[in-house]
Amino acid sequence: MLWWLTALTTAVHFLALLYIGLGGFLAWIWPKSVFVHVFFALWGVAVNVFPLPCPLTVLEDHLRGLRGLEPMPGGFNEYYIYDTLIPRELLPVVGVAALLLVIGSYVGAYAHWRQRHHHDDGVPGHPVRLG
Repeated sequence: MLWWLTALTTAVHFLALLYIGLGGFLAWIWPKSVFVHVFFALWGVAVNVFPLPCPLTVLEDHLRGLRGLEPMPGGFNEYYIYDTLIPRELLPVVGVAALLLVIGSYVGAYAHWRQRHHHDDGVPGHPVRLG
């Protein structure tokens, strides 16, 4: 049972990282989701810039401890991502690319929102506003 909880926590952690990078694109479809994504994005930046513990890493380490395992050396990113999925020398490039991806998703979300809320008179399918 503990193995499954640990694996589930790890999967949720990977999903949270994907959401941090790509969740802004959901706002293109569900504009109000941008508020949740802003929280996740700011939290993702904060735990990587400041010495703040990530609650998912804390939970995974706790579950590992219950299984008699040591905490992940260096934390989640260090254990699962650096030098495994992403070579360490590419981390600055990946960090900038991720930031640009989030900014791009927000620019696109804003453009979609503006397009939805901008009604041109005489455009088929749009009601004509009088006054």
